[in-house]
Parts: sequence; structure tokens; C-alpha cells
Amino acid sequence: MKTILSLVCTAACVLALAQGVAMAQVNSDVLGAHNLSAASGASVYSQGSLGCTFCHAPHSGLGGVTPLWNQKLSQKAYTPYNSTTYHEQGNTQPTLGLTSSLCLSCHDGTVGVGQSAAYGQLPVTGQLNSADSFGTTLTGSHPFSLVTPLKDAANLAASLTTQGKTADPTGAVKLVNGNIECTSCHDPHTQAIDKIAQNFLVRDSSNAQMCLACHDPTRVVQGQINPLAGWANNIHQVATNQISPDAHAGPYISVGVNACSSCHMQHNSLAPARLLRPAAPVATGNDPVTQSCMTCHGGGTFLSPAIPNVMAEISGAAKVGHPLPSGNNYHDAAEGAVLNNNRHTTCVDCHNAHASNQVTAFAAPPALRLSQAGVTGVSALDGVTVLTPAINQYENCLRCHGTGTGKQRLIIYGYAPQRVVSAPDQLNIIPELASTATSSHPVTHDRTSPLAQPSLLVNMLNENGTTSARAVGNRIFCSDCHNSDDNREFGGSGPNGPHGSVNAHILERNYQFSQAAAPGGPVSNLFPNPDLTPAGPYSMCAKCHDLTQILANTSFSQHSLHVSQNGFSCSTCHTAHGMGATSPTVTGERMVNFDANVVGPNNGSPIAYNRGTNTCTLMCHSVAHNPDGTVTATTTTPGKLKGIRAR
Repeated sequence: MKTILSLVCTAACVLALAQGVAMAQVNSDVLGAHNLSAASGASVYSQGSLGCTFCHAPHSGLGGVTPLWNQKLSQKAYTPYNSTTYHEQGNTQPTLGLTSSLCLSCHDGTVGVGQSAAYGQLPVTGQLNSADSFGTTLTGSHPFSLVTPLKDAANLAASLTTQGKTADPTGAVKLVNGNIECTSCHDPHTQAIDKIAQNFLVRDSSNAQMCLACHDPTRVVQGQINPLAGWANNIHQVATNQISPDAHAGPYISVGVNACSSCHMQHNSLAPARLLRPAAPVATGNDPVTQSCMTCHGGGTFLSPAIPNVMAEISGAAKVGHPLPSGNNYHDAAEGAVLNNNRHTTCVDCHNAHASNQVTAFAAPPALRLSQAGVTGVSALDGVTVLTPAINQYENCLRCHGTGTGKQRLIIYGYAPQRVVSAPDQLNIIPELASTATSSHPVTHDRTSPLAQPSLLVNMLNENGTTSARAVGNRIFCSDCHNSDDNREFGGSGPNGPHGSVNAHILERNYQFSQAAAPGGPVSNLFPNPDLTPAGPYSMCAKCHDLTQILANTSFSQHSLHVSQNGFSCSTCHTAHGMGATSPTVTGERMVNFDANVVGPNNGSPIAYNRGTNTCTLMCHSVAHNPDGTVTATTTTPGKLKGIRAR
């Protein structure tokens, strides 16, 4: 994002309690905690009530630029907020003795509270809470004392640069001498204007009203992308789920009322770029972007009603999910859409927190589901053109599974077939799914095969084997195969999408792979007397294909022999995505592209398949398949070759 959504506070000008926890109702003294009396609730206080004296001296305050100011000023230099998406604006040091410098004289923690210019050290008890002491490194606080004149950006209110004022209809949130300063957002003399937050805010900040004074999600500026687009009616803006104070995700009662502060902090963010909130409790082993989602989406007890536990899918002990970032491959908002040599998956790679909406109905493919609204994608035509936002689900997947370099096959995802015919980049699925592929699953284009497909079901099956409402149709999603094994769309109770699964390759259902110690040799992991139930080794394919038709040989005369009698998996002969490369011997029709780890050459002849004659030339399970359709066993295993005839 170009700037920060959370313009709730600027540098540090308030004496607030811990982030996100509402204070007890203050007494009638409008100064509240700034009265610094024992009754005020301040962590630093004096006996009796010295009132304004801590900040002001009526006749003998610091002279020059700070008339009537009593608290000694900090002479420190500050390290301001910065990020890879903030370079346009820039910061300056606050002017000593003016605006934000006055607030920091207490809140940077370098000058003790009560060190007065006029009266020396005033007697105080206690010390600043850590939430109120920001130090001199302000990278975790909203930027202030910016370089003026302010520079325009698509997500900023137009009036900031054209009129020198915010878009706050009450006029309470204001620029100070044309700049953002502590007092743009805070009134140090009145603690409870916002009666819930009670953080000396200049106005009620519920429903992101403070943030929207400067940040405009609806603005369209030619040539610029507004990273906040889609905020109106976004799930994070309208969600009524009540949120526990223990979540430390804002002071208000629900996610929607907390709005921006559900995910962003005003001060002391540990991220610190984009001021993201850490998980509650802090999950130090996770990157900041993931942590900011974990509080609500990690299955805790903070939300009522609860929502699906996505983190259990991604990093649960029983499942394997998309790889979360580790020390050297964190997500950054400025990184390219095509991910090169940076294998990671964070929530924001696939979801836009400012635009996503709850999925209440499952629309037909290939369009993005509402939960992915506003997310970035890559064109399936060239694998390079950036689409912001993406229109189709597969365009988002191609950020990682397309032309990017440095892709890997990780053993944690299970056995990976080695296809006889493959392109140089075997992990680029764009050619495999393209309309130019000899055959492919209809993900990026409509199903156009001229060949009869008698095994196709009319409707997909639920995970328990019952018929679902989803038609097989002319298109499918990537997530029709790569999905959480307990997803809601097909009968489970968990989250939808390829977060994680108990099955290999984040597959929704069981899909077993035949393997051999050496190509052409004896095959292990066979499945004789095949289990055709929803738990069986063919259940992923059975979601769309009628297994009784497969075993009846309606599309290939040897299916029953290979499956029922010899127990081979579909993966031995068929590729999963499509046939993107070309070969004179294996055409890829009907997605036939043998696993070279299982089949081998027949006496030096190249591995081949002829659909017209239904013949193969190869060596498999120690049986030579000859061009004329005959087979020759090199090693006879009793019972295994029964029924094998010339094809």
C-alpha cells in the first residue's frame, strides 16, 4: 500500500493505556490521565493535583518558541516511520519546541515526567507504561512531521493537497501548519471525546472515522492504484463478530467497528512497516503479515461467533499447507506480482484485506471468489502481465506457479511424477493449462476436447460421495482440486481454498501415486481390488469422473485391467494439469503423459502412445508393451498378468 490506512494517531502525544484495551471511565476532569493525579489513572502521578503545571508555567515557562511551556524538551533525534511503499512522502525531525516536540518531551521516555523548566523536578510516583513510551525509534508509529507540501497519492483525501485540510466532516481532525502532527489526531486537554477509546482523540474513532479523515478508499487517480479500493462493505468493515479485549485489536466491541485498528496499530507496532498488529499472543516464529491475520483467523477464542481456523490448515500438525515465510523470504507490499526466488505464501498474497468479502454463495468458475476480491494476479496469456485486480482465480495462482524463477519441489508435498514429455520449466503450469495444450483440465479455457468423455459426471461429488450442487461444466477452479480437505463447499466445516490438507500436494481428496524402484520395473504402492469409496486412492479423480465408467472401459479398453487387476493409479499414465510440451510419440491426448519414474523404454524404443490403436510402447511393471499391441512379461508374478492380451 502506498501509505498507511491507520491515521488514528501520529507520533506520540498521549498518555494512553495498553493498545486496544478500553480505559475505565475517566472522572469529570477533562484532562483525565494528563492531570497526573493519583485519581486520574495515570501511571505517573503526583500527590494532590498539580493540574496544568506539568506542561505549563503561567509566567516563566521556556522562552522563545515555547511560551508558557514547562516540561523540559527532549534533545534527541528520531528515527521516523519508513517502508518500501512510503518513499514518496518522507519525514523531517519535529521542530524543537513546537507541536509534536512538546508531546515527545514526555513520551519519548528520555526526559523524566515532571522535569519542569520553572520549578525543577516535580514530585512524581511511578513511570510511563511501555505503551505510552515510544522511545526515539518511531518506525512503529504513524508518520508525522512530514516533508511539506504534502504529496498526493491515490489513497489520500484530495483535500489534503488541494485545500490543506482533512476530509473529516466535523473539522476535528486537522492539519497543523499544513502538516500531520500529534495534535492532528489528539487533544491533550480532553481524554474522553471518544468515550470508548479514551485516548485523547479529537473525535470518535469508531468505524475508522479518524482514518478516513485522511485516507480515501474510493478515490480514483489515473495511473495510480488505490490500495484501499474496495473498503466499502468489505468484510473487515462490516463484520459484527464481537472481539474480546484480550485480542488487543482495538478498543471497540466488534471487528467492523474497530475497522482499521483491527489490523493496524497507531504506535509501537512490532512490524513495523505498515504498522501491522502482532498476533495475540505474539507469535514470534511467524512473519508480521501472517501474525496480523492470526488473531482472528487462528482459531482462538477472541471472536464471537467464531470463524474457521485457517492457521490450522496452513501450519497444523496433521496438515501440510502453503509455505509460510521464514527469515529470508518475508512478503513485502512492494514486491513484484511474479514472485522470483522468494517462495513464500502469506495471507495477502491471495487475499486483499481491504477488499475481501465473505463467501456466502459459491459462484461458478473461473471468476475469483469474493474472499479474493481485489487481489493481484498475472495473465495466463504470457505469465508476465500484471492484473490489478485479478479477475479469475487462476490468475492469482500464477503469481507463484507460472513464469517466476526459483520455484521448488519440496518433499513435504509428497511424491512428484516425472513426466515423459515436459517443458524446460516443469513447474510452470501455464503451458500445461493453455488452450494450445494438446489436452488439459479446463482451468484457463473452456473444455473443448472433440473426444467423447463418457466418464464425466453432471455434478461434482461432495467429499462423502453425495452429489453436490456444483455442475462439472466447461470450467473448473484450481481450488476444485487443490483445496482444504475439510472445506465447506464440498461438505466439510473448514475454510475453503488451498490453505492446507492432509493429502499430498494440498489436494482436497486422496490421490495416490504408483511408484517404482526403477523405471519399467516392479511397481510398489499398487491398489488391487480398488476402493472406489470417497476415501479410496482414486477419490480426487472421482470428484468429476464416474469410476464405474472408467472400469467399464468406456473410454479406454484397458482401464479395468490396469486399475482393477494391476492396481495402478491414474498418475502412472495421466498428467494432472495438461500436456503443454510436444512430442512425436506421446501426443498428450486424453492427458496421457506417462510418469517416467514408473515406465521405461521398451528395448530402446522411445516411449510412445497411439490413441487411435490404443497401444503403448514402453516397459512397465516388468512387462514390455509392444507397438503391435502385444505384451511380453520379463518377470512373471503369479496372478499379475492374468487377462493381459494383445490390444
